[in-house]
Amino acid sequence: MPGVVLEESWKERLSGEFSKDYMCNLKTFLLGQKQAGKCIYPKGSEYFRALDLTPFDQVKVVILGQDPYHGPGQAHGLCFSVRPEVQAPPSLVNMYKELQSDLGIPPANHGFLEHWAKQGILLLNSVLTVEHKQAASHQGRGWEQFTDRIVAELNEKRENLVFILWGSYAQKKGAFIDQQRHRVIKSAHPSPLSAYRGFFGSRPFSKTNEYLIAHGIEPIDWQLPDVSGLSGSQPMFEEMGGQI
Repeated sequence: MPGVVLEESWKERLSGEFSKDYMCNLKTFLLGQKQAGKCIYPKGSEYFRALDLTPFDQVKVVILGQDPYHGPGQAHGLCFSVRPEVQAPPSLVNMYKELQSDLGIPPANHGFLEHWAKQGILLLNSVLTVEHKQAASHQGRGWEQFTDRIVAELNEKRENLVFILWGSYAQKKGAFIDQQRHRVIKSAHPSPLSAYRGFFGSRPFSKTNEYLIAHGIEPIDWQLPDVSGLSGSQPMFEEMGGQI
């Protein structure tokens, strides 16, 4: 796929994917959607933002999401995260509630999670694009195969990672993870529809840090900095010479 700009450590491992049929079909689909006047989130420069912020060798934790947010201005390439000026969505609000219950960290005044990503938390959606106001509209188009390759690379080439799988979708996607090499934390999804069925009280944040510390790895600082002064995302991907 000409025009791909990808963080070097990931490019080394994933460049072969871009010449495969499924990725060529995905590119054709996305270009067709753009030509048809569809509004796609996030913008093309942010499709691979999670990989940009969290290089392969720096990954400590993987949080698997499903699809980008499909409202205006929300999605910017990290699962569960929104831009600093956007109100935190309900699932993220519940994550903050659990974080406060678990570690005593009060909720942030924003939903911008780049601070987590820059510490080694790969905030990876299974599907990396979506149409405006059309939830799950890009499922089954090829992104799942690409993100499966990402998870497989981490599973096979790294050790002592923490995989956080919230809800049945993420748990199915991560079913092949080697639990002898890695820590897998599972619970219900933080969505308001399911948070009271096992997410609240699951303590994923302290469990993550306990595992990291036990393996001699620097724990995560889960407290997000104040939104003031945060820099916005820097584009790292240009789709075929134009943003999609």
